[in-house]
Amino acid sequence: MGKQSGGPPLIPASFFGMVLGLAGLSNAWRAAHAAWELPAIVADVIFAGAGAVWLLIVILYALKWIWAPAAAAQEAQHPVQCCFIGLAGVSTLLIAQGALIFSRPLAVGLFFLGAGFTLLFALWRTGLLWQGGRAPGTTTPVLYLPMVAGGFVSGTVAAALGWKEWGQLAFGAGFFTWLAVESVLLLRLYTAEPMPPALRPTLGIQLAPPAVGGVSYLAVGNGSPDLVVHLLIGYGLLQAMLLIRLSRWIAEQPFGPGYWAFTFGATALAGAMVHLAPVDAGGAISTLAPVVFVLANLVVVGIAIGTLALLARGRLVPPAAVPATPVPPVAQVG
Repeated sequence: MGKQSGGPPLIPASFFGMVLGLAGLSNAWRAAHAAWELPAIVADVIFAGAGAVWLLIVILYALKWIWAPAAAAQEAQHPVQCCFIGLAGVSTLLIAQGALIFSRPLAVGLFFLGAGFTLLFALWRTGLLWQGGRAPGTTTPVLYLPMVAGGFVSGTVAAALGWKEWGQLAFGAGFFTWLAVESVLLLRLYTAEPMPPALRPTLGIQLAPPAVGGVSYLAVGNGSPDLVVHLLIGYGLLQAMLLIRLSRWIAEQPFGPGYWAFTFGATALAGAMVHLAPVDAGGAISTLAPVVFVLANLVVVGIAIGTLALLARGRLVPPAAVPATPVPPVAQVG
């Protein structure tokens, strides 16, 4: 049910993915301001939008546990949808990163709130995964969300707050978890049945680990364009090209909020490349950075317009918060 009688809309946890895309675009524009002197006000406006969306989703998701605890608990136990709950912490970390420009105490408070939730949820969910019994068909890139995204973003924000060594620990947790999960996911993609259309937009998350990892590596390291960050960006570009190659196959699933899965990786890849562009004059990164930056903007703007169109037609919130079948509709996956 999309809405309890007399209650708020029962949004899926995957809606937190909207915050990741908007906050990621704001960070990309901040990098573009530093590298190319593009207007900083654009980053501020996008961040304000990300903060407003974050606050609204936090309130609605909290109300879901109050008005429909059974539906919320069922979502938490779902083999695919459960991982999106981890985005509540990751989105809070990104808001903390943006808030640092305006208020360090606020940023610190949000950091501990986001990092604490991210760690506890990642430990809880990963502990369940290690016990086995998971159907191969439910293995999708959402497995990256609790610990990989959480580790990389925690590392980035910790470094921004001046706690670089703590950030390096978080980066290490995210990096090695990424490598482990990647092998499991690729085995599923190569050997199991093709993903049903409803789950295909989750492949957009595949772009995020190398891109977000590259941003985190720059933050917890020395920020220079060394071999490691070039390797991460190169793998991110490969993932982006693979997603373009698969775009018609993925688009067999009609547009829905699940397509926000593409935005965080796209904006992170753009942000990392734009950050490095000034010190790579004439090189591959500086050549490709403007193209990737423009494409990332088009991806986010296009998906945002489509989402607003769904909202205007009353079709944004799925009719059922948690389905009875193991495969969720795309409106509920991020």
